[in-house]
Amino acid sequence: MRTMLIAAILLVTVISAPPRAAAPNWHLTATVAESCSCTISCPCNFGGNPNRNPCEGNRLIAIKSGHYEDVDLAGVSFLVTFTMREWSKIYVSDKVSEKQMAAVEALMPIAFAGFHRGMLSFTTAPITMDITEKKVKFSGPESSVEMDVVSGFGGKPVQIKNLPNPAYQDYTQYKSVTHTHASDKAKWSHAGTNGFTSTMDVGSER
Repeated sequence: MRTMLIAAILLVTVISAPPRAAAPNWHLTATVAESCSCTISCPCNFGGNPNRNPCEGNRLIAIKSGHYEDVDLAGVSFLVTFTMREWSKIYVSDKVSEKQMAAVEALMPIAFAGFHRGMLSFTTAPITMDITEKKVKFSGPESSVEMDVVSGFGGKPVQIKNLPNPAYQDYTQYKSVTHTHASDKAKWSHAGTNGFTSTMDVGSER
């Protein structure tokens, strides 16, 4: 009798429990460009730990195509300034719409959880970027990066395939010319440190 009573209570609990919200439908294909304070090549991108602490970086994410639910994210770009595993500041291009801004914010804990955990601010700001096969430049209100491609055999760019993180596919090695940040949180200036561009292709399962 007691067993039947417990089973009945469990059945009522299951029936009366509110339905779980469906996971959001999203997908991003983006160009990633980053410079940090690690020496070349940064072990973090291979699943390791920084070889120079603290690891200070600026990462540009330029979405080529993608969506969050019914919001088109093509053309959206944002800059992440960070000290790894400590804090980050997110600057979304001031050219985004209100819907795109809300969609990027909703994506932060899903697609960019590492940066979201220590996020100090999430604001719009002017962002500039110029990405070519030999040189990358990008900047925000408190950060600026310029880096040159690292040439390998036959003068071709040094490239690494099949890194473990889906954000680091088609990885091309760069070296920083200048990599700066100055704010109320931190100030740094690096040169000759790690830099890269990559393709990020991630999304929900459905």
